[in-house]
Amino acid sequence: MSFNSKYHIDVDFEVPKKLQWYYAPAFFGFWLVLYLSLVNTQMNHMPQPLTRSDEASHPGAFIAQRAEDTLIELTRIGPRVVGSMANEEAAVEFLRAEVAKIEAEMSDRLEIDVDVQQASGAYMHWEMVNMYQGIQNVVVKLSEKNSTNENFLLINSHYDSVPGSPGAGDDGSMVVTMLEVMRVIAKSDEPLAHPIVFLFNGAEENPLQASHAFITQHKWAKNCKALINLDSAGSGGREILFQSGPNHPWLMKYYRNVPHPFANTLAEELFQAGYIPSDTDFRIFRDFGGVPGLDMAYIFNGYVYHTKYDRINAFPRASFQHTGDNVLSLARSLANAPEVDDTAAHSEGHNIFYDFLGWFMIFYTETTSIIVNVVVTLLALLGIGISLYFMCVRSGCSWKGVLLRFSITVAIQFISLVLAVGLALLVAVFMDGVDRSMSWFTSSWTIFGLYLAPIIFGLSILPALYLEKTKRDPLGLGFRIQLFMHSHCICLIVIMLTLTGLSIRSAYLIMLCVLFDIVALIVNLVTKWHRKAYLFAIAVTVCQILPFVYFTYLCTVALATLLPMQGRSGSSTNPDMVIAVLVWVFSLMFAGFIAPIIMFFRKTRTIVLCFLGITILFIIIAVTNAGFPYKEKTSPQRYSLIHAHRRLHNADGSTRIDESGLYIYPQDRRFEIARDDIDAIGEAHKVSDFCDEEMFCGMPLYNHRWNKARQYSLWIETSEQPEIPTEYPMLVLQDSSELESPTQRRFNFTLAGPSHMGIFINVKNDARILNWSFNDTLIREQAEPPYMVYFSYGLDDSPLEFTIDVEVTRYMLIACNYLAYNRTVYYLQKTTSMFDTPTLEIGIGGHWVTQDITAIEKLSSYISRFPSYAYIQGWVGTYETWYF
Repeated sequence: MSFNSKYHIDVDFEVPKKLQWYYAPAFFGFWLVLYLSLVNTQMNHMPQPLTRSDEASHPGAFIAQRAEDTLIELTRIGPRVVGSMANEEAAVEFLRAEVAKIEAEMSDRLEIDVDVQQASGAYMHWEMVNMYQGIQNVVVKLSEKNSTNENFLLINSHYDSVPGSPGAGDDGSMVVTMLEVMRVIAKSDEPLAHPIVFLFNGAEENPLQASHAFITQHKWAKNCKALINLDSAGSGGREILFQSGPNHPWLMKYYRNVPHPFANTLAEELFQAGYIPSDTDFRIFRDFGGVPGLDMAYIFNGYVYHTKYDRINAFPRASFQHTGDNVLSLARSLANAPEVDDTAAHSEGHNIFYDFLGWFMIFYTETTSIIVNVVVTLLALLGIGISLYFMCVRSGCSWKGVLLRFSITVAIQFISLVLAVGLALLVAVFMDGVDRSMSWFTSSWTIFGLYLAPIIFGLSILPALYLEKTKRDPLGLGFRIQLFMHSHCICLIVIMLTLTGLSIRSAYLIMLCVLFDIVALIVNLVTKWHRKAYLFAIAVTVCQILPFVYFTYLCTVALATLLPMQGRSGSSTNPDMVIAVLVWVFSLMFAGFIAPIIMFFRKTRTIVLCFLGITILFIIIAVTNAGFPYKEKTSPQRYSLIHAHRRLHNADGSTRIDESGLYIYPQDRRFEIARDDIDAIGEAHKVSDFCDEEMFCGMPLYNHRWNKARQYSLWIETSEQPEIPTEYPMLVLQDSSELESPTQRRFNFTLAGPSHMGIFINVKNDARILNWSFNDTLIREQAEPPYMVYFSYGLDDSPLEFTIDVEVTRYMLIACNYLAYNRTVYYLQKTTSMFDTPTLEIGIGGHWVTQDITAIEKLSSYISRFPSYAYIQGWVGTYETWYF
């Protein structure tokens, strides 16, 4: 066909006929096969685990079977909760015995020093004072004999577990990995320029107390210059590097050489922004010791994390090999890294880092990232400008006409992006509104129909309608489809520049999208395939293979990580909205340039409407029993439960409340699903109903997270008192004494009780706290009362002694007036009455978390009334308040 432009150029341009609609399934099938054959297989690809019989043929290698056998022995101890005999004695003796075995077969040129640290201390953990007494660390230093190097590598994991969990994945798996790494290095003749400190910390779940004790008090702490932190938020799979540095890009130089890289800047930013409901010792070493390092953890199969199902049979042997190979490689390289001698000299800013399917690592500095993002933006804009120019020349349309069409497609594309996320969020709100959220919790495949399908529909329907209405446009179909691809590129550029301006390093993801679109555009311009619609589409398809593989890989990793976490993220937010937004974000990257190719098929509108039909079908499936979110043992619903006795006293010492009940803390959105079973126990009240009347709702809140979740927690009064195994917590006012003036008084207390207690403090009658013997951050920063102190102890169960200094403020104005006239009268009249009315309210929550709940008959009876698919983390407790 010939067009005559205003430049009087006759140009032959191919006007394509649309492909028959029945080729569309083959097009979609191609991407599905690509995902299943490459992405899905690489997600689950693990190295062949080595057995003891392989040791002779693999000298100096990590032996997965030995690590597995060691974990079997460790988990036989049972749950290792701080304060229990299992954690404070059995686990410590186990570790000492394992280190002794290593020492017995160690190379003659190396030596081992073992120190079992006991420590007490306190620090602020989010909104509460986190206080510990007599917790333990087993610290092992491996070094060359007569080494004078005072710069150490620190490798850390924790051997304690949460109540009721054997802790095979979290974090026994990393403990035995450290032991096997230690054994391999100790037997080798390789150089060890820097001593390695292996820290087996005994109080991470409390939270993070033992790492704080080490980095602030241990004799070797100041020598630790680099860190490998090993933790778990799942059970098995591939461990991910999700925090690096900070500001030490040289660390990635060594991680790049590990055998099985798996790392991403996006994971780091999500974690540090608080979107992941966990924390690790890495933060403590960073904040209190300034130690740069690498933070690695298991993230897959988070369904069993912190449950009784976190057992050795849920942990694959191949995961030991994967992690062991990586940690051994890092330990060897960092223990000989010259940067460890002067880490401050190599502090250069943040990293951008990511792996590709576990095959190789890419990393560069944040400064480099900014330059790359700007260069890619300029190239993209230049390429789009050249493409628009050729459209003018080849089609005979004027510049004004092409720019007008381009402006229209940019607007349509932007609206399509908004429509796509809007539809996904609409589905999320609907599913939550009909009480069917989290239908994907066990059956993750439903996400395709519930969220990906409406997003594809939203991205495609408006372009399809526009192209149908403009089918007689002098600008050919191929060029108009190219305009939509250019429009999507413009939208991504805006997003990329915004993220870059906000210093969000994950902007590299958008940069990669734009980069591969530029590659396709350059190929088409150089080959002149942009003139021929089908060849243009083929070039785009080929150039989108790598980004499709990479972004679907990342999306699958993100979903595998976040889906189980929604089962413990609380009830306050709709988790379906999180999943909807997540799928939308990744869809922009892996489907944004693929969706316009749909427009080459006949019956485009019908094809696009099929995605809407798929959405409706999956909604129907999700609201039936097929969408039931939970499954016993493999993906249970979580609750925490305390059978508690609470006594609240009046100022005169009389008791205003004396009752027993069940405190129920649902950990996900669908707690109403078991409401009939809960109501069968007794009348349930929201804990928040008591909060206006009582300090911290008058309940035995375990920690600050329980306080945040009180709106959705329940209290059920019971006629049966809990079976408390020891004496109730005993708070004794030893004495009180006047300070600098009659308006100030010091109260001296002692507290004895179980290994885990909450101390809740409030002021009354216009008083304020001047100081106390706890960590003073809350007082120094003038935080509003009431205050929470989380207290636990390990071996040292001696009573806690603490003081609180109180000032009565209601007499200040009166005191000033009297001071001007008669100082003597003031003191005679006021000193005997200022503290006659209570100024302090103190509550003590006692938690017997170290007990075997199967041995507590009444508690077990209540737990048995919950559905079989529910996992209940339970214990008995008390709560008692007094006025002083």
